[in-house]
Amino acid sequence: MKKILVPCDFSEPALQAYSFAMNIAARTNAEVWVLKVIDLPFAYETSFGSPMYYFDPQILKDLAEEARNNFERMKSTHPRKDLVNFTTLQGPITLTIRQFIGDYKIDLVVMGTHGATGLKEYWVGSNTEKIVRFSNSPVLAVRKSFELNQIKNVVFPTTLQTDQIDLISRLTELQSFFSATLHLLLVNTPFNMNRTKDQMDMMKEFAIENKLKDYTLNTRNDFYEQDGIINFAHETKADMIAMGTHGRRGLAHLFGGSVAEDVVNHVDCPIWTYASRK
Repeated sequence: MKKILVPCDFSEPALQAYSFAMNIAARTNAEVWVLKVIDLPFAYETSFGSPMYYFDPQILKDLAEEARNNFERMKSTHPRKDLVNFTTLQGPITLTIRQFIGDYKIDLVVMGTHGATGLKEYWVGSNTEKIVRFSNSPVLAVRKSFELNQIKNVVFPTTLQTDQIDLISRLTELQSFFSATLHLLLVNTPFNMNRTKDQMDMMKEFAIENKLKDYTLNTRNDFYEQDGIINFAHETKADMIAMGTHGRRGLAHLFGGSVAEDVVNHVDCPIWTYASRK
């Protein structure tokens, strides 16, 4: 892990994400990039009969200066001061962050999240859940910072798919980094119901095939997969949840939703996600 990105709006969750990212960077000697995206709406005038869109350069300059001052204050809160970079970019938030991830070959994105509920969850969502859906790099969504030695129990919800080589590789690296126990979880729903014994046998075979170590096998019954994951995390006082996401888009996202995004929006512990692109 060489490059960590912290997209930042300097809200309290963003400050917590920065602290958590810096703790990770201190252990791995990684370079941290803090990115402030200025999503400045265009102004327009109709003096010549048709709209002419523009933005005021001075406003952009003032916002960038304000962001720099906020960054310097934030930087002073963590003992590690080296290998930290700051930049501002103007554009749509999600698209700009995605572009930055690709251009700078980011290894991990750490983002704060407020969560999202009600109509906002279905129609708008948070910027963090959109990055979870679209990022080609692993994303850690956090609401508050943790000391790294506090992360000892990682829940891994799985569907036992066999084509998850890259996901499993990233997952075992994560487990090794935190020296954590991995808790495999298979959620039974009314739409996908199997006998507990059969599920346990399948999970054991899955763990052996993927050469997992230091793990437990768990099943739960719930109406929806995301509810089973959230309830299990609360029940076991999980320190982190790690899961794959297919990054659904468009109507598939609107009607099918994303389990990972729902979990990000409703759990307080850090959520590590990695998008599978098939």
